Amino acid sequence: MLKKLCVAFVVCALCMCVSACGKKEETADKVRDLDFTVVATENIPEELVDVLEEKKGEPFYQAYSDGDFMYLCVGYGQQATGGYSITVDALYLTKQSVCMATTLVGPSAAEQVPESPSYPYVVICTEYMDKPIVFE
Repeated sequence: MLKKLCVAFVVCALCMCVSACGKKEETADKVRDLDFTVVATENIPEELVDVLEEKKGEPFYQAYSDGDFMYLCVGYGQQATGGYSITVDALYLTKQSVCMATTLVGPSAAEQVPESPSYPYVVICTEYMDKPIVFE
C-alpha cells in the first residue's frame, strides 16, 4: 500500500512539473513590442514621485496607472557614486502579461563622476493594459 502511495505521489509531482513547464513557455511568447517614452523627472505623476522617493534606497519594481497610461518603474537602489544610467532593453506584450527588461550601466573608468551616492531609476510610460507586469 505504501509503495502504491509513493508511486502515485511521484506521478502527480511529475505531472505538475510538466504542466508548469508548458505553461511557462506559452506565457513567454512575444505578441508584439510596445511603444514607450522615458518620463523626465518633472513629468512623473506627483503620487508616483512620493512612492519612488520612499523606495529609491533599495532595488525596486513599481507599476502605476492613471487609467489612460501605465507607468513602469525600475530602480537599482543606492550606488556608491554617480554616473549610472539604465537602459530599457525590451518592453513587449505576451498573451498573459507585459514584460519589461532593463540593465544598469555603470560609469566608464575614464569618466569623472560625483563621489556622492546615487539612486538610479527609470520611469517609462506606455499605453494602459489590464495585464500583470513581469520585470526581467
